[in-house]
Amino acid sequence: MEDGLEPAKKRTRGMGTVTKVDTSRPRGPPLSAVSTAAQKGPRKTGPRGCSAVGPVLRNQKPAPAAPAQKPGTSTAPAVAGKKPGKRPAWDLKGQLCDLHEELKQYREKTQTLDRENQGLREQLREVQEQATTLGTERNTLEEELASVRRRAEQTKERLVQELQTERLQLQEERSTLSTQLEEREREFQASEAALSSSRAEVLCLRQKTAAQVTLLAEQGDRLYGLEMERRRLHNQLQELKGNIRVFCRVRPVLEGESTPSPGFLVFPPGPAGPSDPPTRLCLSRSDDRRSTLTRAPAAATRHDFSFDRVFPPGSKQEEVFEEISMLVQSALDGYPVCIFAYGQTGSGKTFTMEGGPRGDPQLEGLIPRAMRHLFSVAQEMSGQGWTYSFVASYVEIYNETVRDLLATGTRKGQGGDCEIRRAGPGSEELTVTNARYVPVSCEKEVEALLHLAQQNRAVARTAQNERSSRSHSVFQLQISGEHAARGLQCGAPLNLVDLAGSERLDPGLTLGPGERDRLRETQAINSSLSTLGLVIMALSNKESHVPYRNSKLTYLLQNSLGGSAKMLMFVNISPLEENVSESLNSLRFASKVNQCVIGTAQANKK
Repeated sequence: MEDGLEPAKKRTRGMGTVTKVDTSRPRGPPLSAVSTAAQKGPRKTGPRGCSAVGPVLRNQKPAPAAPAQKPGTSTAPAVAGKKPGKRPAWDLKGQLCDLHEELKQYREKTQTLDRENQGLREQLREVQEQATTLGTERNTLEEELASVRRRAEQTKERLVQELQTERLQLQEERSTLSTQLEEREREFQASEAALSSSRAEVLCLRQKTAAQVTLLAEQGDRLYGLEMERRRLHNQLQELKGNIRVFCRVRPVLEGESTPSPGFLVFPPGPAGPSDPPTRLCLSRSDDRRSTLTRAPAAATRHDFSFDRVFPPGSKQEEVFEEISMLVQSALDGYPVCIFAYGQTGSGKTFTMEGGPRGDPQLEGLIPRAMRHLFSVAQEMSGQGWTYSFVASYVEIYNETVRDLLATGTRKGQGGDCEIRRAGPGSEELTVTNARYVPVSCEKEVEALLHLAQQNRAVARTAQNERSSRSHSVFQLQISGEHAARGLQCGAPLNLVDLAGSERLDPGLTLGPGERDRLRETQAINSSLSTLGLVIMALSNKESHVPYRNSKLTYLLQNSLGGSAKMLMFVNISPLEENVSESLNSLRFASKVNQCVIGTAQANKK
């Protein structure tokens, strides 16, 4: 080996000197070149342009240092670095050791470089794999980018088209809105002009309204004055007709009754001719006695009667009410009013006051018609500021005992407990204790009260009428009116009285166990009717004492019979000749009443 390692000596000529070159060393790059080559290893630029080898070389550990020289051994000069000294030429063994040492170092460095080269190759392979992966990813990304760009282009084109379409639509809408705005401006200008005109009209209307309000107040005052004047003239007219008046009504002949002779009842025409309502009645009575000389029948006796109005048998219920409607109006104006129906049994008193069978408006009597008239007029007067209230009661006087005809349930049969009393200390108003006073506001309520009273009224069979009323029935309606704006109040009672049948004792008696009861009834009826006549006469003669308390009837009607009241008596007679005596008695009584003059009526106002 030493021979193989012996360096070949070459001679080099230069500058007259010979340089010995050691050729025994293996040819190879210098350490500096290897280091430089290692540092300048192959580099691969990645996708981002970064070096893949650089970090590896930078992280490469430096070569291990040469082992320290053992003591006692000769130190060979280091290949790299400054030599401690040059061995003499004769020290071949030392030179050989140095070469061995240097060879060992070169071998170690070669192994190190091989390992580094192997690591670099592995790194290069990894870098190439990464480059391949990155290239694949790059291609994928480029494809995706191209796809995204294509979709973006398509979306852009679609959006551009949509925006252009929307732009066109907005331009059209803008044009339409501009046109509409111009129209609105024109309309607004027209509205402004109309508003200005309307404001002027409103101002004018306000002025007119103020004028109308003033005129309305003046008209209200004038209307109030006219209403007061109407009431005054109405009352004056009623006074001219008489505060007590008498009407005569002859009922028609009923089916099954004998027709009277032609001259029995005659109704002479009025002063103005046939068109004038009749006011006179002529009744002819034949005398059964014969002349003592000729033995011929005596001539018929003619009885003439004159009343305020006479209603022949053909008169309708409506016609009768029209004649008394003005008197009913007086009750609404604040004047006490009392209307009687007087006559013998079966002469038509109850038909005149209450009417015929229910359900036929043509047969309604004075009571339902008067209530309808009052409700209607009260409704009209509400427009002038008047408010009215009505309270009804219905009692009968049977054998001088007061009974409540509106009693229901357990209260029936307790009429004996009803007494006539003053409403309060110092009060002139009379009231019936334990009697029902029912507020009414419509015709149906009044109709129900009349039906209840008809069921409770005392009736009995007599010779004159199969169903005869044996008591005086008194329908009282208390009327209260108020004008709140002017602080006025008025109140008055309206009395509608159906008197019991007036008849003499003999023809009216019935046979059987009830004869004494019928006799007592007849005596009580005739007594109360006589008292009524005496009261009217006393009022007419202005006597200091008026016998109101002699009868429950006159006592109850006391406030409606005096000088501040208005009275009307219906004398009802039968058209039959067989009832001529009772008819004459009724007509004579009515004539006496008709001749009475009662003082001036005064309204009950506050």
